[in-house]
Amino acid sequence: RRSLGSRRVPLPAITVVISRPGRWIGILVLYTVHKGQFNCPGGGLLHSYLLGLLILLASIICALSALVYISMQGTISNPGPRKSLPKILYTRLLLYFPEFIWAVVGAVWVSDNSVQCEKTVINGVIGTVIASWIIIVFTIIGVVIVFDPLGGKKTFYLPDGVSRNLESSQSGQLLYNVKSSATRVWEKRIRLLCCCIVQDDDHRVAFTSIAELFRSYFSDTDLVPSDIAAGLILLHQEQDKMENCPKEPEEVLCHSPSSPVTDDLDVELENAAHFMLFAAAAYGWPYYVYTNPYTALCKLNGDCCRNRPTDSEITGSDRHNFHFGSILKITGLQYRDFIHISFHNKIYEIPFFVALDHKKEAIVVAVRGTLSFEDILTDLSADCEDLTLEEVLENGFVHKGITQAANYIYRKLINDGILNQAFTIAPEYKLVIVGHSLGGGTASILAIMLRNSFPTLRCYAFSPPGGLLSKSLADYTKHFIVSVIVGKDLVARLSMPNMEDLKRRIVRIVANCNRPKYQILLRGCWYEVFGGDPDDFPTELDGRNQDALTQPLLAEESLMVHRSPSYNALEEESHLNSPPQYPHLYLPGKIIHIVEECSSRRLCSSDIKYTARWSNETIFSSILISPKMITDHMPDVVLKALNSLSQEHGSCLSC
Repeated sequence: RRSLGSRRVPLPAITVVISRPGRWIGILVLYTVHKGQFNCPGGGLLHSYLLGLLILLASIICALSALVYISMQGTISNPGPRKSLPKILYTRLLLYFPEFIWAVVGAVWVSDNSVQCEKTVINGVIGTVIASWIIIVFTIIGVVIVFDPLGGKKTFYLPDGVSRNLESSQSGQLLYNVKSSATRVWEKRIRLLCCCIVQDDDHRVAFTSIAELFRSYFSDTDLVPSDIAAGLILLHQEQDKMENCPKEPEEVLCHSPSSPVTDDLDVELENAAHFMLFAAAAYGWPYYVYTNPYTALCKLNGDCCRNRPTDSEITGSDRHNFHFGSILKITGLQYRDFIHISFHNKIYEIPFFVALDHKKEAIVVAVRGTLSFEDILTDLSADCEDLTLEEVLENGFVHKGITQAANYIYRKLINDGILNQAFTIAPEYKLVIVGHSLGGGTASILAIMLRNSFPTLRCYAFSPPGGLLSKSLADYTKHFIVSVIVGKDLVARLSMPNMEDLKRRIVRIVANCNRPKYQILLRGCWYEVFGGDPDDFPTELDGRNQDALTQPLLAEESLMVHRSPSYNALEEESHLNSPPQYPHLYLPGKIIHIVEECSSRRLCSSDIKYTARWSNETIFSSILISPKMITDHMPDVVLKALNSLSQEHGSCLSC
């Protein structure tokens, strides 16, 4: 394949080239210092091992240095200057065999009881043998995870050529076999990454579903991780250049509020700041320790054991009572205010608690966000499924994994009588459902399910996933759900159409940049860390008219195994009439978007000021690249922004 000799080598080779000389120097020092101490029984074996290892490592370093030098030539989409790379790469691969054999020989010689040299010499040689085996093991693991056994076979399944290639049953069988093989490859990778968790039937179904999703997403490109990193760097700098240009305001009040309560943005912000405490508390001790790193453990050790509800009110494991103690600390509630607490966590089954909030006179259902491998699998089960609701005129699609998590909590609340118990204690209270991230998405779908039984319920979804509800359901939820998004939060913009758009933009800007990849990465790292003006990288896009920009360039097509759904959207009308591969899903409810008044390149700042406004869901139809795209999603950042706005509003009222 072309990629074998063009783009898959630089970063791994550079990393190894940096580490190998250090190991070589260490072995050389060991050999030089103890050179005169090998005149002992078995010392000749150790002397031969170290000398042979020095020669072998020198050969490997030379091969890797040549790999790095040649791979730096040309650009990502122009492999011409790197045409000699495959020969050097095969040479390096051949060196793995003597390296493995020499590691075996070293292990045998070191373990030989007849070797009776000084302890320092033997220990030094043992260290080199162990280091050799660690490198070999990690190399094998890396190959198993990263290596694509399909190779060029991916070029056989072309969506826009199916009508031509599937006229014979042989072609159809070939297409099916390649797709199945690709799915199995991804499934093995996922199983390997999740080897530390107990796997049952639900996990196996999820692995297959997620593998199919990854296979479908990555099947049409020939990108590698370093290509993606270069693309994100270029997109970020391009985005910063666009943000510095004068432009029209992007966000407006997108619809008229449906009630006096939702009419007041300040009231909703104050409510959101209050209920965000419950959403954050659902994370338990990890959040409390994260926000109080110096005092949390001392406080929990001193207080947790004194305030614990009866065992019947808690399900799941809570060792040392840390989770419940943290919830008490964060919310400020008393143990008697909790109706039910569940720390049970499996795939599609996430922790939650039900508590009485006397300040707001509410029964609060707080759902935890992503905090475990099982939660990640729930997030990644991103297939669409129908949600049947009698009171909704047009039923729509929802995120499959999050919907199953909402079904689990719904059954607990209704079938186990948890809500009945809560309303028996406080019949005049209203129902409020809250959650952050995965918890926000689950809370939103749970609110839709409970809406018919509790017409006055409210839901506050903090940083929920973007690909959650179809348009009809998103519009329906504007009457009772409020979503809160901070800045350039990545998760709030995550959906399969947005990911397809990001892939298209990465392919476009990376393939047509006329700079070597190492320059893009080095300058990009400098820009991300130290700031400055965005680099003006020349590209093949410069000077093209707007009509020409709608078609992929030759370099761009070279990175596409076939035309992705992003390009299919540009094709003729017959393709537009076919159902999309990824249905568009949106954020739930009305959306409050919180942004910084003055954007700062610093990740941490104590004097950040925020503004909030009602926003349209279309604002989140594209993923924005920024160092803050992850930090803006964190629950402590969301809570800080809401508290800042709430305090500012309170100070204005007092004035």
